[in-house]
Formats: sequence, C-alpha cells, structure tokens
Amino acid sequence: MGAKFLLRPLVSPIRLVLLVAVVATVQTPAHGIETIDHIVAVVNENVVTRHELDEMLKATHKQLQKQGVQPPPPAVMEKQLLERIIVNRVQLQLAKETGLTVSDTELDQTLRRIAQENKMSIQEFYNALEQDGISFNKFRDEIRDEIILVRLKEREVSNRVSVTEGEVDSYLETQDDPSVNNDEYRIAHILVQASEGAPPEQIEVRRQRAEAALEQLKNGADFSQVAAEFSDAPDAMEGGLLDWRPAAQLTKKFAEILVSTKPGEVTPIIQSPNGFHILKLVDRRNQNGAVTIVDQTHARHILIKVSELTSETDARRRVTDLKERLENGAKFEELAKAHSEDSTAPTGGDLGWVSPGDTVPEFEQAMKTLKPGEISEPVQSPFGWHLIQVIERRSQDVSQERQRQAARQAIRARKAETAFQEWLQRLRDRAYVEYRLEEG
Repeated sequence: MGAKFLLRPLVSPIRLVLLVAVVATVQTPAHGIETIDHIVAVVNENVVTRHELDEMLKATHKQLQKQGVQPPPPAVMEKQLLERIIVNRVQLQLAKETGLTVSDTELDQTLRRIAQENKMSIQEFYNALEQDGISFNKFRDEIRDEIILVRLKEREVSNRVSVTEGEVDSYLETQDDPSVNNDEYRIAHILVQASEGAPPEQIEVRRQRAEAALEQLKNGADFSQVAAEFSDAPDAMEGGLLDWRPAAQLTKKFAEILVSTKPGEVTPIIQSPNGFHILKLVDRRNQNGAVTIVDQTHARHILIKVSELTSETDARRRVTDLKERLENGAKFEELAKAHSEDSTAPTGGDLGWVSPGDTVPEFEQAMKTLKPGEISEPVQSPFGWHLIQVIERRSQDVSQERQRQAARQAIRARKAETAFQEWLQRLRDRAYVEYRLEEG
C-alpha cells in the first residue's frame, strides 16, 4: 500500500523574561509563602514542572518494582526521565504546530479497544484505573499523546522510507545461510547516544559512559538495572527489552555479532551513527519457510492526507464529498487519479492483491466488511481519510510473495528505526532547552 510508508524549524527561542519568575505559590497561615510547584526545564515556549516530573518518577518506581528491577540512583533516574519528557514535548510541539490532532471520537474508540483487550467494559476499565490511583482524564490525555507521537513518526519518517526491489532481491539471495537470515532475535539493549557530528571530546565522554555500563555487566550486574541507569533509549526504564525481530530488521553490525552470540550473553560495545550500543541476546528462534494459503482482497482506495494545509475536518469533508460523487455515478478510478494523495493514484488507487496484515488495522477492518463492488464510508487511519472499494477476493498460495513481503517489511522497519533515531536527535538538538533542576 503506497500510503504505508517535513521538518520545519521550531519556534524561535522563548522570551525568558516571561518565565524567570514563574513559580506557583500558596499562602498558608502556618508557613507563610510555600512553594508547591516550580519549573524544572524550559522547552522552547513550554515548561516542565516539578509536579510532572514527580508524577513520572512515581509511576516509573512502581513499574520497576513490578519488574523486580532495582531503580538507578535518584539523581540519575530523575535526569533520564526529565530527558524523556523533553523529547516527547518537542515532538508534541511539532505535531501541534503542524496541525496533527486526534479527534475525541477516535480517542474514545481507542480507549474502548484497550478496555476490550483487557476484557473489560469501559466502565470497568475506568474503575480499575481509579483503583490504581490513575485519573481517567489523565490516562485519556496520555493515550491521545501516544497516538499523536505514532502519527508524527509515520508522517515525518516512516512514510519517507522506501525499499527497492533490488534490496529485497539482495536479502532473499542470502537465504541460503539460515543461521543468519532465518533467525529471529529477542534482545535487550543499552544505547548511549552520541551524534556523529558531536565534538571528539564529547563522543569520548559518551564512549566512556558505555564502557562503564559494560564493566558493570561484566561484574554481574543485572542488565535491566544497568539499562535503567545508563541507557538513553526510550525503553530504558523497561530494561531495554525489544520484541522479536528478524535478522534483516537489525543493522548489519548487530546481525553479524548476534550470529555467534549465545542466549544470555552480552555483546561488546557497538558504535553506530546514533551512539554506542550494548546488546544482550535473550533468545533466538529459526523461522522456516512453509506453504501459506491466505484469503486475499483486490482493492483500491482514495486517500486524503491530513497535513499542515489540510486539517482533519477538511480531509474528512473532502472524502465525504467524493463519496457523494461516487453515489451519483462517478467512476472510482477517475476520482482516485484526480484526487487521491497516495502513490497508487496514477493507477486509479489500485492496491493490487492485499493479504491480511498488509494494511493498518483500521483499513483492513473496514475492507473486510465490504462485498465485491461495494464502497466504504469514510475510513480514518494514521495516514488520513480513505474511501475503499473491494474489486474481488481469492484464496492464494502466497509463500513466495509472503517471503518477499516479509523481507520488505523487515528492511523497511530497520531503515525506519535508524532514520527515526537520527530525526529525533536533530529535533532534540535544535530545541531550546534550559534545565532548572538545581532550583528544586
């Protein structure tokens, strides 16, 4: 699906005079003026408060306790979590500036889906959150932010990643070596960030930090605890544990080292453009090829994207107008050629034969309910608003096709992750950040 896969300057540095004296206080009879909150960091034209940081500290402490992981020293943990807040904040600021939003309707659908996955009604889910001391409104806001961050990543990075047929061919040509290419890895990682363009002395400081982490691991320290203390990755407080990944989804350096690594072993330090990595191989498994029969759908679609120039409301309105034109006799392929903002537009929006899992869940769910020749109502996905038409269906042996698709997805995921880390570092580097932890 072509739509599956803009960086503009952030606002200018803030006017510090407006923020120098921003401290929340309350008058109490016994103690006079008492500070109840203050700023711990300034991020562009926004601030991070002590209360926000303390809330994340408490939540992370609970999470680490559940995992049986010893928390890092308080000062280290505080610094890492503050950096996580800052990185999220600059992304959310960019999303807001460029008009990326999530409607209340879509948010409610997501919350219902989360409740269903936990086998609860929405009211039961609400009660469970309250029992854990979590405000439902706060949880709702956090889920909204998570959706926005995923869409921002898709828009700014993933949609720009391409995989050539030559890359797929090259990958498949190496399948004769099953020890490398049929393996999937379950790994945990530590990342000590160091930009390629940083001064040599700064890179050396970061290398030494990675070496200190590796030394602790060699001395028998728990990997999760060392990750929580040293890693700059977003999953540091979760022990750096990653989902199963095929070899092709890993960088070449990682895959080459993991081939000879045994489960439970830790790798030497691996340098990349993003910094210094330490990997622990948790487990590995081999995926052998087999005949695969799947139900496929031949479909086409029209996509109107949400962008800086097109709001979500405008995109939905445009799709609704196109739906009315189709109902009045317009031809789908002609409207797709004229209006669709997807790479399939020149072919009338034709997606070819689509297998389960090839498209995002929202698109696939809507497509499954259609009969051949039927056109959907407007469908929202992370890419924008769609109209979908099913042409025909079939059952097909897709062993070779799936093999190529799996290779394509693995290569895309690897390239997208590398591109995302580089983009995120650039976004963070150009943000105006002033630390005020010493004031607390």
